[in-house]
Parts: sequence; C-alpha cells; structure tokens
Amino acid sequence: MKKFNIRKVLDGLKEVSSSTPSVQVGPQENHLIQETLQSEHFQLCKTVRHGFPYQPSSMAFDPVQKILAIGTQTGALRLFGRPGVECYCQHESGSAVIQLQFLINEGALVSALADDTVHLWNLRQKRPAILHSLKFNRERITFCHLPFQSKWLYIGTERGNVHIVNVESFMLSGYVIMWNKAIELSSKAHPGPVVHISDNPMDEGKLIIGFEAGIVVLWDLKSKKADYRYTYDEAIHSVAWHHEGKQFICSHSDGTLTIWNIRGQGKPIQTITPHGKQPKDGKKPEPCKPILKVEYKTTRIGEPFIILSGGLSYDTVGRRPCLTVMHGKSTAVLEMDYPIVDFLTLCETPYPNDFQEPYAVVVLLEKDLVVIDLAQNGYPIFENPYPLTIHESPVTCCEYFADCPADLIPALYSVGSRQKRQGYSKKEWPISGGNWGQGTQSYPEIIITGHADGTVKFWDASAIMLQVLYKLKTAKVFDRNRSKEDKGSAEVSDEDPFAIQIMAWCPESRMLCVAGVSANVIIYRFSKLEVTTEVVQLLEVRMQYELNDIESPEGGGGDQTPALPTPGASPQTSGPPSHPSTSSNNSDSGNIPCLKVRSTPLKQSPGYQVDAVIQLVWVSGEPPQQITSLALNSSYGLVVFGNSNGLAVVDYIQKTVVLNLGAVELYGSNDPYQRQPRSPRKTRQPSGGLCDINEGSATSEDRCKSPTSAKMSRKLSLPTELKPDLDHRDNSFSRSRSSSVTSIDKEARESITSFQFCETFARKGDAALTPCVFVGTSLGTVLVLALSLPPAGEQRQLQPVIISPTGMLVRLKGSISRMAFLDSSGSLLPSAHEPWFEPNVTTDGEEREKVRKRRPVSVSPSTSQDLSESQYAVVCSEKQAKVISLPSQTCIYKQSITETSFILRADVVQMGQGVCVACFCANGHIMTLSLPGLRPLMDVNYLPLTDLRIARTFCFTNLGQAMYLNSATEIQRITYSQETCENLQEMLGELFTPVETPEAPNRGFFKGLFGGGAQSLDREELFGEVSAGRASRGLAQHIPGPGGIEGMKGAASGVVGDLARARIALDERGQKLGELDERTAAMMASADSFSKHAHDMMLKCKDKKWYQF
Repeated sequence: MKKFNIRKVLDGLKEVSSSTPSVQVGPQENHLIQETLQSEHFQLCKTVRHGFPYQPSSMAFDPVQKILAIGTQTGALRLFGRPGVECYCQHESGSAVIQLQFLINEGALVSALADDTVHLWNLRQKRPAILHSLKFNRERITFCHLPFQSKWLYIGTERGNVHIVNVESFMLSGYVIMWNKAIELSSKAHPGPVVHISDNPMDEGKLIIGFEAGIVVLWDLKSKKADYRYTYDEAIHSVAWHHEGKQFICSHSDGTLTIWNIRGQGKPIQTITPHGKQPKDGKKPEPCKPILKVEYKTTRIGEPFIILSGGLSYDTVGRRPCLTVMHGKSTAVLEMDYPIVDFLTLCETPYPNDFQEPYAVVVLLEKDLVVIDLAQNGYPIFENPYPLTIHESPVTCCEYFADCPADLIPALYSVGSRQKRQGYSKKEWPISGGNWGQGTQSYPEIIITGHADGTVKFWDASAIMLQVLYKLKTAKVFDRNRSKEDKGSAEVSDEDPFAIQIMAWCPESRMLCVAGVSANVIIYRFSKLEVTTEVVQLLEVRMQYELNDIESPEGGGGDQTPALPTPGASPQTSGPPSHPSTSSNNSDSGNIPCLKVRSTPLKQSPGYQVDAVIQLVWVSGEPPQQITSLALNSSYGLVVFGNSNGLAVVDYIQKTVVLNLGAVELYGSNDPYQRQPRSPRKTRQPSGGLCDINEGSATSEDRCKSPTSAKMSRKLSLPTELKPDLDHRDNSFSRSRSSSVTSIDKEARESITSFQFCETFARKGDAALTPCVFVGTSLGTVLVLALSLPPAGEQRQLQPVIISPTGMLVRLKGSISRMAFLDSSGSLLPSAHEPWFEPNVTTDGEEREKVRKRRPVSVSPSTSQDLSESQYAVVCSEKQAKVISLPSQTCIYKQSITETSFILRADVVQMGQGVCVACFCANGHIMTLSLPGLRPLMDVNYLPLTDLRIARTFCFTNLGQAMYLNSATEIQRITYSQETCENLQEMLGELFTPVETPEAPNRGFFKGLFGGGAQSLDREELFGEVSAGRASRGLAQHIPGPGGIEGMKGAASGVVGDLARARIALDERGQKLGELDERTAAMMASADSFSKHAHDMMLKCKDKKWYQF
C-alpha cells in the first residue's frame, strides 16, 4: 500500500479524535456582547493603483490639459496629472496598448491595441470608461494619427493601407488609401506595413505616409493620388515634420537620419549619422543601431532641436541606452538606466504649424519615467513627484498601518526631506493637469515596504495618495566586502544577502525591528539628532534543533551535542556583546554569522538609527534557519523572533538574550506530539546535518516541507521577481495541504509562525493580569510565555527579565497566522506601548525626564477592569478561527473558514463600528468574520492567486483598507468598507478641467495674400458617407462601450460634470435615434419578408390534407 494512503487514514483518524464539536456558549455568557458589525457595513472595491506602470508600451500627452497617458503590454492604462492626480483603467482584452492619441483638450483618448481594436475613452468622468470600440477583422493595425482639432482618425495597417475612422460615431469611412495606389505602379514589391502617418502642418489636404521598406508618399487627399514619392534604401522607423511643412526628417534602421524637401524627389537634402564615425576618404560612415524615433522641433530664436532614441554605434558594447539631443552644432547624449520605450517632446503650442518652442522631453523607460528640462544648460532632469520608485529594488514584504499617531508623518517627512538628491531642474513639474479630489477621509495611513537590497521605505498613503517619506538602508550595518573566509562557506552566497523578510513596527514608540534573509534581526530607534556609533551592539544567538540522544540514538551522534538549554538556563550568547569580533576570530568553523557586522564607526543621520544587531550563527556546520516570525513591544523593551528551530527573546534595553528555547521545550511535559518514533527517517540524514542535501540525503518530501540548506531556504522564502520559482509555489502550498497534525507529519520541523504581546491571564483560572507573549506554531498550537519585568526606571536597566513557559493554550488546524485579544465588552485590546522619546539626549535633567517618561502606557482598558471579568483571545490559523475565553481557557466560538484552500493573510482589524477578522484566502476569496461570534459577514471571490507576489504582500489594516503588489512595480489598494466605497467618488481626482484652447497662430498679411499660410480642408466633405460611401461591412465591427450612460452616472458633480453629462447624453440620444432608425428599417424589412414567406406557405399548403404534412 502506498505511503500517502496511510497518511490520509491517520489524518482522518486524528481529525475524528481531536475535533471537538463547536462549543456553544451558555446563554448567560452568550448575550454579554452585542455585536455591532453587520454585513451591510462591508463592500469590496478597488480604490487606487500606485507605482510605475508595469511593462509600459506606449505614451501620449495632452499639451493643453497637461495630462500624460501610459499604456502597457497587459492592456492597462495609467493617466497622470499634477502630483496626487492619477488614474488606472484596464482594457478587458488584456492586449498590449500599441499607441495612444489624445483628442487634445476634449477630455477623450483613443487607444490602439495589439488585438487590432481601437477604443475611445471618456476622460470627463472620475473613472474613465470606453464610449466606443472598433475591431478590425481583416487587417492588423500598425499606426494611428489624429490631427489636432479633427474628428477623423487615420489608421495604418500591416498590409500598407490607410483607413479613416470618424471619432464621434466610431464608424469607418468609405475613403481608403490602398498601398498599391500609393506606391509607383512600376514597383513590384510590397512596401511593408505603415509605420507613420501625419498631415502636412501647413496643408491638411496633404498626408505623408511612411512605409517600413523605405518609401515615403505624399498623398493628396482631394485628388486621391500621390503627389510625390521619396525612396531610400534603408527601412524607416519614424518620420517628423518641420513646422513650416516644407521639410520632413526620417529615421532609419542603419542609424541614419535623412532630411527631405517635399518638392525634391530624388535624394534627401541631408543625411546625418549622429553616432557614426566619419571616414576620411569620403566613404559612407559605418552603420549604427536603428534610430527608433526622431522628433524635429523648431524655436523662434535659435536652431531647431532634433531629438532621437537609439542609433548608437555597434562597437559600444555595454553602453547604456541613450537619448540624443541635437541642437545646432551641439550634440548631447543622455544616458538612461533602462531601455527607452518611447519619448515625447513637450512644446508650448498644440498647433503643428507654429514654432514648437520645446521645453521638456518625457522619456518612458522600461522601469522609470524621466522628464528632461530642455531650457536649462546641461539638460537637468525634473524631480519626479510621482511614487514611481516602489520597485527601485524588488519588494520582498510590506506592512500597512491606518489611523497612525498624527505626529508620525510630519516626523518621517522631516528626516526624509534631508535625503533628497541635488541637481534637479529648478522649474515646476510640467505634467500639471487635473484637480485633486475633495475627500473627507483624513486619518493618517502609512505603508512600509521592505526590499531585496535591504532598504526599508516609509510611504504616506493618506487620502488615497502615495508619497515616499523616508528611506532606511539596513545594509549599512554590515561590511559589504565579504570574503569567503568570513562567510564560512562560499555556497551560501546569495544575490540578495540583505533582503528584508519581516518587519515589526510600533507606531507609538517609533521602534522598528527588521528580520533579514541572512538570519539577522536589527533593532532601530527613531531620533531627530545625528549620532556617530563607535561600535554597533551585536548579539549572537545559537539556535539549534536537536532532540535528546536518547530519543534518536543514531541521528544524534557525531560532533553534535544537544545545545538547547532547559527553561531558565543562561542565555546563549557567544562572548560579550561589546566585542563584535568574537565569532569571526573563533577557530570553530561552526560559529559564524552569515553577514559580518561593520567594525568601523557608523555615522547615523537623523531618522532610524541602529540600536542593536542580533545574528543567528552557524552551528556545527549548519547554516542558521531563516526567521519566520518577529514581534516587538516597546513597553516591555523586548523583541521576540522564531524560526524552525525555536524562539529567542531579546531584551534590547539591557542588550541581552533572555530566552533561547527549542519549540519542543515550550511544551514542557505536556508535549502532545509523539516525537520518539521519528528516528527511521532521521537516521537517513548524516549527523553533520543539512549541508549534504544535494547528495540526496533527504527525500524530496522532506525538502519541500522544510527548506534545509541555506540556499534553498532563501530561495523559498524570498521569491522576488528576479526568481520566479514554480517549485516554490508547490512547496509553500504543500505544507498547508497536509497541515493536519499527525505524528508522521511531525517529520517537518515545527516552526514558530506568529507572536502576540498582551497583558492577560497567563494560566487557567488566574485572577491577575500578567504581561505575556502568545506563541503560534506551524502545527496549529498556541503556547503562552509569562513575563516578569523589573519595575520601570533604573531597576529596568539592571534586573533581569524572567520568562516562564506556561504550556499550551489551544490547538487549531493549520499553521497559526494571527492572534489578538478583546476585553469583556468585545473591544480590541492593543499591546502596551510607550510614547516616543528622543534617545540621543545626555544632560542630567533630560536624562531623568527620559527615565520618567519610560513608564509603559498600557492603553488596554483591562487594567481598570474588575479582575474577575474575562478577556477573549482570538486565534486564526490557515484553516479556522477560534475565540477562547480567558482565564477559563474554554473555546466559546469556532469557525472553519476554508476546507479546500488555506488562508494566506488574516488580520484582526478595527472598523468604524467594531472589530472583525479579515482573511485573504489562496482561492482568491476575501472574507470578514464578526468578533467575538465569528459570524461570516462578507465573502467575495476577489481574485484567484495567480502570483506569489500577491500572497507575499497582501495585508489588511484598520478602517477597511487593504493592499497588495499586483505587479513588480505597482501597489493596488482596495477597501472592504461600505462607507469608503460610497465616499470614493468624492476622493478621486478629476482628470479633465475646463481650459481655453490657445489661439491659433496668426497667418500674417503677406502669407494670407500669397497663400503661404496653413491650408484647411473640409474633411467631412471628403470622408463623410455622402461622398466616400460606407466602408465594406466585414472590414471592422463597431462595439458600443460600457462607458455610455452608465459611465456617466459616476461622473464628477459640478459644472464640468454637468456639461460632460449633457454632452454625452446628447451624443447618446443622437446615437440611440440613429440606432432606432436602423432598427425600425430592419424590422420593416423583416416584417415584409415574413409576410411574403407566410403568403408562400399558405399557397403551398392550401390544398394539402393533414396526413400529407
């Protein structure tokens, strides 16, 4: 019989024996707490998306509204106005956005997608919506052009044809420019796809069409024939006009630019190779990389600007992507950090037939947005005010705090403002359109992100905006030049040794604690003063998983000795904390930390400053296991962390390790798991342990449950986007699937998964409240540690903290993820904390003040309670939630949250009306349960878990807010509060604002007299149905968008909204009347045909008998 069958049977037996029926509370207890939260208080909706658009593909700018639009490869559309005004929309198909075109100053945008659809977006409402779509069936779209103040959109295709669409009705015109008419009849070859279309700035009746193969055609729209053709033997990438309409410039695949006169047929008047080396003997310069785009912009005073991307010579290997700005005789090459996707030159005028006066260039890179100031010498960049640096280093974890203390954001901002770089342009940010929302939601919100390079960023997330406040570099604490001797083993090296894995933060005291991927914990205090730390305080902790020799005789031999102390044994630190060199000089190769703490003095700027570093060291040739849980309490002065070996408690006031216990020791004599029969598989692992995993010493099953080599454990717990690890998905999920607790399953080490500090009843039947730490494990057990703290003041510095394990409180199915406490009235009991004080003060008077201030502020109402009243412990695991009454320790409520899936994140959150448990499940459901009754209040199938990044970064916070990283570069915020959903419309910014279109350039007397000014064209007459007829039916299909009347319901209130509503209502009415006409005609036709058929049938059947049918 197969092994897993036995396991299933055992699991089943164990479940039957251990699962007690849901305990119902006696009536006298049941009605003590009136639950205030109801289902109607909950509603789930997306609020806003922040960050850099993931995988951008195209860009457009409205020069009058001053709005920037960016399209992506996944069909997303991001719109940016002034800082704080941004918007996210999504094309349903998810196809890449290949081009965007604004209807300038109209509050509308046209998008062309890779699936050959064109969409019209209405931007006059807070949540833009699609008004019309057009799907091309026979041809592929390659280029679009919408002239300024025109309603006719030119669409070029892969076959080389140009179609024309009426933007108002989104119907195709019958006017088509066929490729074979455009090129010379004598040329047999197909000219390739259309890569450019634009009208002559001075004559709207003349259209330039660029074909990929190297042919450019000047097409006369009225006479429907080509005026001129310009042929070059290199492929064309882009074309741009001089504003006077007499010259144009082309960029080619061999790195050349050609400038043509429109009347000069044969050759370009000038050929430039911006980055080519000019040979002396007059030969052609050697070819360069293609110039992907060129823009030609004129100024009233001085030379025109030619701006291009690409075109570098082939011998510049390793050279970064460049934007080249040619102005007169000077050529500036601006290096970029990432490949260039697109760029746009921002000009003073929207009219193509006026001097352009360029003032900035917006460069869209693969992972950044850069705006260059063209007006200043040296072309400095503008300081980017958008929160686009989330992904500067990949995000590895994040936390979200709503309703923080009011002084926190100003404090973080004041220290963060000193970190800003210098050398930016002095001018205002040029993308300045739109208006902020009028939100009433004013509580402070902070998001903290931990990154792969060891940085921690604090963001102000209040009122659906996002702004970086402060950046902390944790890697500064360590020596970066780590040699192999210091490392102990070369194979442990990892590309991100400083990556942040878990963060614990106390907003009231501003204490911060971070756990890194190299098994280190750093404790930070917040200070407004600069300080130089001579020696970084270092504590080294040996955590080793070892059962006694008696239990596992074969496995415990060799050079390992049982290193776990009995409860109450002396803390295990190797050497006094003041000598950081103790471990690295130690000849024993088994006593080495993964990173070396710097030994030189550390200058610490105002902000977060290192208070102490805790490192887990190698033990007997085994790398330390990664830290899986972390908590801190500023009132008790303690930090507690755990991994698959056990847990350690550190007193950061005295800088000592107070407790270092294996998970087994926590149970004392009441260990519920039969740990003796684990020797059969244990013996297969050699005693030197876990480094030999590559030689097949452990089965694959072991491997997936307990990451045992340092390399593997890092990989498993840190799937950044640099390492998309499919194995990891299976590994992390398999642990949860087999989470029922059997003695065989005990094969996987029991790791510590969560902590909660609280002042509560430590033992059954206690009468007094004691400070405690509740410990949750991966096997679903909750254990309690009681804390005995010295009195505040001087004695707290000298007397030891005593910790006594009091055994197991409760067991749940699956790994414990969250614990919290309620008082007897059902209100949330926050952990005790102290207020923030300035740590770097030395004068006596202030020192005394500091000590006086350090009295813990216990915000829990429990201290004023009558002690006979109970508390409630809320415990949530991967599968279920339980509420336990204290001090009786009876389970009064129990709710199975999921059977088939498992919970990725659970938080106990404070809503406006009460407290609830919020859960995010691996099957994509978001649920809330009431407290303490655990009634299901909301269950929404939000999104299936398609990406491990979502699982790693999802977090809930108070007042119905939640967030996760939906891509490597973007944060998606959602709300589950009905109140926030209702107020969202007000909070969102407005993209469209009423702005006067600038006046058209003056033609001047002589130009008007001699016909030198801009020629206008009645496009309606040419392209309208009367003269051009209708387009062929199967060519494209019109799809009315969902953003009609429904989209308008959500439009902004006020004059603009009303105008927009009226205008769209008229459009809709006209459209509906048109549709009604068509429908009536169709119905009449079908009625005619029906009566004809009926008459025919009657004649046919008139003389037949019933049996002849």
